[in-house]
Amino acid sequence: MMFKRPQYAFLAGRLREPRRFIQVLQGPRQTGKTTLARQLMDGAGFRSHYATGDEPGLRDRDWLVQQWERGRALASGESPALLVLDEIQKVPAWSETVKRLWDEDSRAELSLHVLLLGSSSILVARGLSESLAGRYEIVPITHWTFAEMRECFGFDAEQYIYYGGYPGAAPLIGDGDRWSRYIIDALIEPTISRDILHMTRVDKPGLLRRLFDLGCAYSGQVLSYQKMLGQLQDAGNTTTLAHYLDLLESAGLLAGLKKYAGGKARRRASSPKFLVLNTALMSAAGGMTYDDAQKQRDTWGRLVESAVGATLFNGLRVRGAEVCYWAGRNREVDFVVARGNEVTAIEVKSGRKKGSLPGMAEFSKKFRVRRRLLVGVDGIPIEEFLAADPMSWLG
Repeated sequence: MMFKRPQYAFLAGRLREPRRFIQVLQGPRQTGKTTLARQLMDGAGFRSHYATGDEPGLRDRDWLVQQWERGRALASGESPALLVLDEIQKVPAWSETVKRLWDEDSRAELSLHVLLLGSSSILVARGLSESLAGRYEIVPITHWTFAEMRECFGFDAEQYIYYGGYPGAAPLIGDGDRWSRYIIDALIEPTISRDILHMTRVDKPGLLRRLFDLGCAYSGQVLSYQKMLGQLQDAGNTTTLAHYLDLLESAGLLAGLKKYAGGKARRRASSPKFLVLNTALMSAAGGMTYDDAQKQRDTWGRLVESAVGATLFNGLRVRGAEVCYWAGRNREVDFVVARGNEVTAIEVKSGRKKGSLPGMAEFSKKFRVRRRLLVGVDGIPIEEFLAADPMSWLG
């Protein structure tokens, strides 16, 4: 039986209900959105039509209307149908057109279920908020977890830490060079060139690319915007860098964690901590083989910390929790998870850090901490932490 992600059961249940909302699958490239949609088409039990805005050639409103009409034809009479529109954010003025067509079908009581797929959270969210308020449900599709990669491909924790959670790349791990080229050519380059640069105004595309490379090289480390500008050797400014970092995060590549300070305004003004959202990006960009990475204590430690951080970030940001870091007077807490008034502090100890945890003790003096967790050596085993639902560590 083909592996099905947890979102499948949720969406299949929605298709069994009377049509109420547009279902929006939102997530990075190569995380299984299209596969999930086709699984739903196969299992829905009624006719369906799939079309994508990512194919070569111009996609405009007329194209969108034509695809919608094909879905309407399948839903004629009392038989429901499913219309799947992939990479919807690449169709100009898509949200206004979808709103008009959806409202027409609602008045006509046509049972056409609609599934929209998008790989740019900023562009998809913009269209939803502008035109489709009250008409949609977002179903987040995140990077694959360790538990999913283990069940589907037999990954162990070390393989997941290095190779990350891209299902399409999993069969290639036996050939390191081929795997790296796949990650760079089929994932990184299309995401930057087609999902960011082609769809959003970026005045300094070279700077954005170098920022991504810098983030991969420094994942797990705090770097001020001024130091970034020095490293990047560009005449940009901190506002530009912060904006580009937001674009990279929206595409599921790289985040800049904010410093926890008990207030959101102060967090926004902090130096960011780089975090790749899938460790495959860091491994492929770094050029170090799987065996060599395990031998390099510092490199492996940063991969472990990044894997823990990505697991927290991907699993919690859509569930009302914010993942930050904390630092003060040469002391640091790797990750701080704030959910409402509850705070969980997490330190990752992979073997590259020695001694006690002065950052945790200092942080606990300044803020009310509900849980203090040590992951790795002398704490929760890395494999156990990565395999669990991150919400379970906040309770």
